[in-house]
Amino acid sequence: MARAFAEITFTPSVKAAQARHGSRAANTGFEHAEDRRDVLTSREAEFIHARDGFYQASVSETGWPYVQFRGGPKGFLKVLDEKTVGYADFRGNVQYISTGNIDADGRVALILMDYPNRRRLKLWARARIVHEDEDPGLLARLEVPTYRARVERAVVMTVEAFDWNCPQHITPRFTEEEIEGFVQPLRTRLERLSAEKDALKSAGTVPPTTLGSGPLELVVAGIRQLTPRIRAYELRSSDGCLLPPWTAGAHLALPVRLPNGSQETRTYSLMGDPADREAYEIAVLRDDQGTGGSLSVHRDFAVGTVLHCGRPENLFALHEDSRLSILVAGGIGITPLRAMALSLQAKGRPFELHYVAKTPAEMALRSDLERRFGHRLKTYFSRGQEAKPLPVHALIARIPADSVVYACGPAGLIDSVRQNAAYLGLGNQVRFELFGVPAPRASDRSIELRLARSDRTIEVAADETILDALVRAGANPGYSCRAGRCGTCAVKVLEGVPDHRDSTLSEAERSRAGLMCICVSRAESEYLVLDL
Repeated sequence: MARAFAEITFTPSVKAAQARHGSRAANTGFEHAEDRRDVLTSREAEFIHARDGFYQASVSETGWPYVQFRGGPKGFLKVLDEKTVGYADFRGNVQYISTGNIDADGRVALILMDYPNRRRLKLWARARIVHEDEDPGLLARLEVPTYRARVERAVVMTVEAFDWNCPQHITPRFTEEEIEGFVQPLRTRLERLSAEKDALKSAGTVPPTTLGSGPLELVVAGIRQLTPRIRAYELRSSDGCLLPPWTAGAHLALPVRLPNGSQETRTYSLMGDPADREAYEIAVLRDDQGTGGSLSVHRDFAVGTVLHCGRPENLFALHEDSRLSILVAGGIGITPLRAMALSLQAKGRPFELHYVAKTPAEMALRSDLERRFGHRLKTYFSRGQEAKPLPVHALIARIPADSVVYACGPAGLIDSVRQNAAYLGLGNQVRFELFGVPAPRASDRSIELRLARSDRTIEVAADETILDALVRAGANPGYSCRAGRCGTCAVKVLEGVPDHRDSTLSEAERSRAGLMCICVSRAESEYLVLDL
């Protein structure tokens, strides 16, 4: 059984073009698919109802296509049933080109765009014009009462096929409403910070000169602004002695002061040269929507600030032999990979560094990396005029089978690297470290948490982590990174099914030892019993 759109679009000339350009084999899968994709599901219906416009192509009697943008309030294109969509045709420039084309040849193609999320849905359909005197009930179903525009007729389309497109080459765009949604939290935060500043000023409070209680005493010796949101910090021993040795991929647990005045630790990767024991270097991306750690660093770390922190630890170490290293960094994930590249270069071992950021302005250390690594550095950008996506599949497909891939950055990048490597049979060759806290999911629900040792029951809200609920209840669990990277918070699950979202526990630790990281993971079951 073939996909319906393949039957429509894969003409002999299209198949010849696919063969000529080497994609024929890849496209034959559409001609042997189980799902024809000619019946709309709830997924397509939800997507269609959320759109405020679409592109519609019709065919004229001269054989020329005509593409028109149809716009209106969200949901004006309605799914009438699993095979039918329709919309009220608002009065436009009165040329009636699309109307005439549909009257002559009802074949149309629609493209519906979700620019912020880089998604698009294509529909092939047979359209017909319905006038009010022919079916006033239908026009009433399609009319949008809150939209003041003259409805002249209805366009009803019987869906012949649909297909979802990949996000490649879609430039994100945002409506005024969407931009307002982004800006409002910033306004709220500015108001809160302004109030906090005024309160500190009134109380005569200044940022602390000493933070933390760890065994290693460091002093902030230098600060550089790398991008509008990323600062680099140079940390030296307070007594002038050499610092403890470390290896590429290591991190430091640094003390931070949260907005409520409490102190916690956050882990930051060392990005300098492991051979340099006079100074540690870190870079911190300010996350205005985060848990407060990066804001604390940007607010409180000044030249001269003394930090009592932990010694360097490494959960993301390089392999020791001469196999090729492929380093893939996204955003602030460049920090441990810069240290890896410096270490590999010093040892004369082969490597490639692939670095992706949203825009050139947001790519920290770009000129430094170009100067140090030359042709071994490849840069990519996901937005703007210089947009050039990172070709993950092609990259992994061409490397030797014994290469080791190191990936560090946001979840989307990590997932892409891991999935492509697994598809190409290199899944065991990928080592990764996730930067940032995994985002909550819309499907997250409350959890009933039972503590076996203390015989307590705690309710975990849908919008809080298990760790936060335990801290709120005074259970005092151990933790460090709060991002599922270090494993400090791992506890044994006695009953229930965990939903693992960390990037540090092995399958053996999860299945045989029954551990879960409570700072990011949740539950697939309605309750969990923990060995606490």
